[in-house]
Amino acid sequence: MEKLITFAVPSYNSAAYMQRCIDTLLAAGEEAEIIIVNDGSTDATAEIADAYAAQYPSIVRAVHKPNGGHGSGVNKGAELAQGLYYKVVDSDDWLDTGALAALLAKIREHRAAGKLPDMYIANYVYEKLHTNSRVVRRYTHNFPVDTFFGWDKVKPFRFSEALLMHSVLYRTDRLRASGTVLPEHTFYVDNIFCYKPLPFMQTMYYMDIDLYRYFIGRDDQSVSAANIVKRYEQQIRVMKEMLFAYSWSELHSFPAGLRRYMLHDLNVIMTLTVMFTTGGKDEVDRRKRALRELWGCLRAWDEEMYRFLRYRSYPALVNWMPFRLQGAATTLGYKFYRRKLSCS
Repeated sequence: MEKLITFAVPSYNSAAYMQRCIDTLLAAGEEAEIIIVNDGSTDATAEIADAYAAQYPSIVRAVHKPNGGHGSGVNKGAELAQGLYYKVVDSDDWLDTGALAALLAKIREHRAAGKLPDMYIANYVYEKLHTNSRVVRRYTHNFPVDTFFGWDKVKPFRFSEALLMHSVLYRTDRLRASGTVLPEHTFYVDNIFCYKPLPFMQTMYYMDIDLYRYFIGRDDQSVSAANIVKRYEQQIRVMKEMLFAYSWSELHSFPAGLRRYMLHDLNVIMTLTVMFTTGGKDEVDRRKRALRELWGCLRAWDEEMYRFLRYRSYPALVNWMPFRLQGAATTLGYKFYRRKLSCS
């Protein structure tokens, strides 16, 4: 049977929670391929992956590799994927099985009609352990629902909105055509994954279903504010990958809706990069140099892109401030955003 979806599950020391994730993916049955990428774990992750592969040999593959970080796991899954579409599901997250059934039915319908989009989009849900609550992030005011569309039909995004890895399902051959390879040993590479392939995704289909369940609440999560502030150099590395993926002139050769979204995405990620570089109280001089070097590299490479992000976007609101004041201002903004999200 043809595999409609390849699910890649990058897993590092995930023994305590990965079974919930994989069990929800198994609901797709033989129409799915599940690649569990054990990224050099030191706990029982490898044994659990092998047990699933032995029990479901036509569905699950267990791949063991030296530790390379989340991006390395995503790369390995994309390299091995045999499914028509490619979806990354982090080992501490899971999918709603009812929404998954609806997605598979839609893919079957589109395949039978001989018309498949380059990208499916669905909602994701923040599952918040610390407040025992959930917040749905949907795109009904950005995309047409239950119809094929191109970038000309995409409406503007607000600052707090963006496509995340959780919301996209790429056609595997289009993802490969984009040449997207994520850096290893680097957090926050999902931002690259949801940026670089976009010009290769010309037709889209949005389903207003709550598919992806994004678990929030572990202290060691990379998305906690403390960890992002600490790992600011990795955030800068990701920002550079995004900035240098397409020049200002290349972006302006894209359809208007695609160009508008990609500039929005750069704006958001640059703002976060400034926020978490200036927001730390340690090694202040090193942080200053790192941010100065980022702006300098961008200016040397692409003056127009530099002027846009430096003077005509959200970072321009704090660029005129002293470094420490930038940190205070952006941290307040981040706390406001997180509080706003919690109340959504």
